[in-house]
Amino acid sequence: MTGPRVALVTGGSKGVGQGIAVGLAEAGWTVHVSGRDAERLQATVDRVDAAGGIGRAHRCEHTDDADLQRLVSTVHADAGRLDLLVNNAWAGPRMNHVTPEKFWERPLSDWDSLIGVGLRGHYVATHAAAPLMIAQGEGLIVNISSVGTRAYLHSTLYGISKAGLDKLTHDAALELREHGVTVLSLWPGLVRTEQLLASGVDNIAGVPVTDAETPELQGRVLAAVAADPAIHARTGGVLITAEAAVEYDVTEPDGGTPVSPRLMFGGGPVFPPLPRH
Repeated sequence: MTGPRVALVTGGSKGVGQGIAVGLAEAGWTVHVSGRDAERLQATVDRVDAAGGIGRAHRCEHTDDADLQRLVSTVHADAGRLDLLVNNAWAGPRMNHVTPEKFWERPLSDWDSLIGVGLRGHYVATHAAAPLMIAQGEGLIVNISSVGTRAYLHSTLYGISKAGLDKLTHDAALELREHGVTVLSLWPGLVRTEQLLASGVDNIAGVPVTDAETPELQGRVLAAVAADPAIHARTGGVLITAEAAVEYDVTEPDGGTPVSPRLMFGGGPVFPPLPRH
């Protein structure tokens, strides 16, 4: 193909999503970002443009199937292709991260945000993007998941949503493999978002905030992963941001090297490799 590669990052108005957009922009990507807040989206677009990419903003309600489907089709129509879909949108309920409540002490409405946005929304976006990528004969879908699939983190529902997301990665990869479309999960470590820094906590689940990764590192790693000509052989799997950074010789904006969160879950794969054809 000629011209910049095209990505859609859902939930790209702040935090991890904004960092992913900026990291991709540093590698010259055209990055479409979605969210609900126009002002925040514009801030991301400004950072993408300043980093060397081309930014585009889209208002989207990620709990609305039709809105999500329209988002994917609009990006594809505008750019003529979609090389990378990053399913990142997330809406976590307010909770105590130092001493989390048990699931029966939490309102049932937690389901609506953690599963409705953090799992169903990603399925809907993937459902919309898959036919477009199949027609292209290539594409990459990345689900922003978490060590919460394997380790207890935040809440029971958080773990359910992330485990479901990694199962989506595994099984969608199996069905898309023959069409040249790659599906991966990315597990960031603790990420130094504005929300985390404003919380005042010095660690989460035993991980010091001083060891937290930047949001931009996630985008730098994804740019390197997308540029790997052999990445399709790893479809269906999980990449840990810190370990992928070492593998692809990617560093933090300050030149630092992130710390792998592998000790939090004891190591080993989430699922075995995809069965052979």
